[in-house]
Amino acid sequence: MKLEMICTGEEVLSGQIIDTNAAWVANELMSLGIEMQQRTTVGDRLDDLIAVFQERSKFADVILVNGGLGPTSDDMSALAMAKAKGEALVENSQWRDHLVDWFTKNGRVMAKSNLKQAMLPESAVMVDNPVGTACGFRVKLNNAWLFFTPGVPFELKHMFKEQFVPFINQEFGSGDNTQLHKLLTIGYGESALADMLTELTLPTGIELGYRSSMPHIEIKIFARGDKAIRALPEVTKAVKQCLGTAVVADNKPTLAAEIHGRLLQSGFSLSVAESCTGGMITSQLIDFAGSSSYLHHGLVTYSNESKVKVLGVSPEVLDDHGAVSIATVEAMAEGARKILDSDFALATSGIAGPDGGTDDKPVGTVAIALATKQGMYSQMIKLPRRSRQLVRSLSAAVAYDMLRRSLLDEAVIVDYPSIGRFDK
Repeated sequence: MKLEMICTGEEVLSGQIIDTNAAWVANELMSLGIEMQQRTTVGDRLDDLIAVFQERSKFADVILVNGGLGPTSDDMSALAMAKAKGEALVENSQWRDHLVDWFTKNGRVMAKSNLKQAMLPESAVMVDNPVGTACGFRVKLNNAWLFFTPGVPFELKHMFKEQFVPFINQEFGSGDNTQLHKLLTIGYGESALADMLTELTLPTGIELGYRSSMPHIEIKIFARGDKAIRALPEVTKAVKQCLGTAVVADNKPTLAAEIHGRLLQSGFSLSVAESCTGGMITSQLIDFAGSSSYLHHGLVTYSNESKVKVLGVSPEVLDDHGAVSIATVEAMAEGARKILDSDFALATSGIAGPDGGTDDKPVGTVAIALATKQGMYSQMIKLPRRSRQLVRSLSAAVAYDMLRRSLLDEAVIVDYPSIGRFDK
């Protein structure tokens, strides 16, 4: 089966928004053992839409089309599909009734423009959208089924799982059994990880893939077929042995997810004091339901005054060592931990840039500390030539990894080849 995706919208084509829908679909397909053959992005221009539908339908078996199903004039997917097939748009009475009911139940007045969403190509098969007003549909053109989905991520995800995947299985069969194991790494470049695995011999049916999503690089171990699936645990073990401390999580999308799971299971509490990361560590944990069971507080103590008055950092420490220093960040961590007698506390202070650096402490210098009831661990890392956002996200990742390693009773501070460190 040759599966492609067509993403529509001027804002996507021009780079005004990042196409997270396409990334999510590709990742979901990979987990199902389906590889996307090609992805095309096209703007909200009728002739361009018609041309790309006609062209790609000659090569693909299935095309997932995303976007262009709204009520406004620039939503042209249904019209373009009708013209590509040389047929008329007709009102789908079932979806018109659905729209009327939806607006009535939600206590809203339906605009006349919403009726446009019930206009489908004459040969279209309606595809239900259980969480929105944009009607999905599928149409056969040339060699391909084109499956139309709304651009709203929440609606797309529902339709993909509840409508698209069952359609694929029904029309093309589920194929070989597949299984995917993901390893999350930090501190190593993609090429370095690949070099570390060059000597590894993979059984038939098992492949490795890499996905960069800074500050992480994810390694995918993909097994196709029952024999390969049986070998997957041993292969995963061998990969982890080759990579050593580079691996920071199994089957987790981020280190924050890993930390959340471990803190939930452990019953330990955490406090956070952030300067350069500006709440990033805390925010990523709060994304998960249940974080209130272990997260005591997250304090953004950006100014020196707040470090003194909120965390109890000595003014002499700041005068003697500066805000970005081991001494200061250790005092921040201990101050945050003592407020509610937390089991752990993380603290960060750094120069994220693009300005503010000195010869002694250039942009990308970040001090990180982990305070526990048993002791203190700290380090000053170097992140030169990184963007402000990447300095912050890498710093948060290193802080998380220090905590993760402490929770596992492992060495808290390790070397990361792509991250430098100042000697204390």
